[in-house]
Amino acid sequence: MGQYLLLEKKEPLSVITLNRPEALNALSPELIQELVQTLEQLDKDPSVRCIILTGSEKAFAAGADIKEMAGLSTVEMKKRDLIGIWDRIFKIQTPMIAAVAGYAFGGGCEVSMMCDIILAADTAKFGQLEINLGIIPGAGGTQRLTHAIGKWKAMEWILTGNIYSAQEAFQAGLVNKVIPAAELLNEAKKLALKIAEKSPIAVTAAKKAILASLELPLEEGIQKERQLFYGLFDSEDQKEGMRAFLEKRPPEFKGK
Repeated sequence: MGQYLLLEKKEPLSVITLNRPEALNALSPELIQELVQTLEQLDKDPSVRCIILTGSEKAFAAGADIKEMAGLSTVEMKKRDLIGIWDRIFKIQTPMIAAVAGYAFGGGCEVSMMCDIILAADTAKFGQLEINLGIIPGAGGTQRLTHAIGKWKAMEWILTGNIYSAQEAFQAGLVNKVIPAAELLNEAKKLALKIAEKSPIAVTAAKKAILASLELPLEEGIQKERQLFYGLFDSEDQKEGMRAFLEKRPPEFKGK
């Protein structure tokens, strides 16, 4: 693949592995640039119906690269906008599963939250540790963590900078499932294949509707959902799905 990623592409799935082991997969600008470009390329490929993002056994990603930021001023941070490119990860339309083992700290935790589902190895550890550095999360951590686990738990996580186990993250509502580390990637692939069996048009619409619920008032969100719902009735997949149901057979979705 590239300098900082490994890519396994086997239709209908793609597995991206963060590969900067000497720095515990710290999210340098170069790594993020490579990740964003790879995700956007995969997002345009109709044969890719689900993406898994993972790291090493020791670290999913131990945070942003502090060396890049330590000496910068506010003006320099705004000018370089090192975090702005991260927003493009959240705009990927293909479903994304984070398969997290080891450390998911700071930016690593934030990147996992940009995915649609988080599966955690029993070795995983999560935390927004930025407060320990005299800063706060800057890639959406204060917002997405609050949506995921609620105001009171998010306050505790972010204001203390504590580290939480996979089980604690699951109990808080951040993680979908905790899995033995040796089985993590296989379980992620099973889940990804389950999603990939569905109509990619309907999956994309469902993802858009769910994400809209994070931004829109309830009434506007319902209208957005209804617009997407009605729009699917012009697709071949909708006709195939309902026909297959009536004929009592598995549907064959083509993404059209």
